[in-house]
Amino acid sequence: MTRPWRNPCRTGSKPESPKNSPPANGSNRIQSLSRTVPGYRSEAVIAFGLGIASRNSALDIIETFFPLPAVNPGEDFARELSALCGLEPGNSGYRTLDAEGLESFHATASQAFEHEQERTAARLRDSDRPVLLCISHSQSPPTSVPEAFLKLHLLSHRLARPHEQNLDGIFSVLHNLAWTSCGPVSLQDLPGMQLQARKKGETLSVHSVDKFPKMSDYVVPSGVRLADSARIRLGAYIGEGTTVMHEGFINFNAGTEGQAMIEGRISAGVMVGENSDLGGSSSTMGTLSGGGTEIVSVGRNCLIGANAGIGMPLADGCIVEAGLYLTAGAVVRELDAEGNLVRTCKALELSGLAHRLFRRNSLTGAIECLPRKAHVALNEELHAHN
Repeated sequence: MTRPWRNPCRTGSKPESPKNSPPANGSNRIQSLSRTVPGYRSEAVIAFGLGIASRNSALDIIETFFPLPAVNPGEDFARELSALCGLEPGNSGYRTLDAEGLESFHATASQAFEHEQERTAARLRDSDRPVLLCISHSQSPPTSVPEAFLKLHLLSHRLARPHEQNLDGIFSVLHNLAWTSCGPVSLQDLPGMQLQARKKGETLSVHSVDKFPKMSDYVVPSGVRLADSARIRLGAYIGEGTTVMHEGFINFNAGTEGQAMIEGRISAGVMVGENSDLGGSSSTMGTLSGGGTEIVSVGRNCLIGANAGIGMPLADGCIVEAGLYLTAGAVVRELDAEGNLVRTCKALELSGLAHRLFRRNSLTGAIECLPRKAHVALNEELHAHN
């Protein structure tokens, strides 16, 4: 995901309530996270949410749905939330709320004038599933299933951008589950549930077996079109005006800044700038495997052609021609506007140059980079009415 990070303040012994850095000062209203440079985490931010938990037959929490996650509560409200969770201020963790605990949250939210949170608590009073309150700090890694799901919800609710949260170790926290027509099911419970369904003349459909569910089962962000929602994981950040076609894919901790046409793959950790286009079956290299550390990003007003790809950051206004996979170590001939050779270098050395065309010379096979003046523009009609 991102480069290694360790919190020197973490001293807690309970796995679900780690010590963390002090909470950031917040206003009396909930605020959204500010934009940061891709690859770097922002200052510590407090997030919280009331969630509905799913348990397996062993009563372990395997998944949590947060209908209204939020960030940066006021200091007094944050202190009350920590008390409700039985946590010291500055700690992350969660607590399952009984009827009395839920009423306490309702009263606390009312006193803090957090009326949306107050209404959410009221709606959860008759829940058949366990209701919990989770508090998470952006710079502490997730240590429990509810906290991991809260961090993923924040991304898909556009309350946190990719790389603004510490997601280290999230794979070891999340359970590998069967995501079925009846919700998440532990793999050890699946055969029994399938048998029970068949006995009733029903079929339990398994949509996927994975640690991450599809985003649209938890939130559908405003102003987007998703042709095949199964190809977008919870934890994807999808900017308003984005269209994801059937072959498009967006991983967690990745996404788009605003209007974009996505017909290719956005790997984990990759952010695509506004008004950019990923052509059919194009791809971006992530850093989850293979030992890579370079954080790949796509600038604004870029075009990555069909069956093309990048393994390096792409500056604003660049085009990668169809079929060209531009890895960071690829040898590239940089040309000037008249076609004269400027230098020969690795592609990564050109990552900061805007308004460039990357192409493969069809006669020599050499990869070339040359300046371009034309402007990449999306079809406004396709994105303005999402």
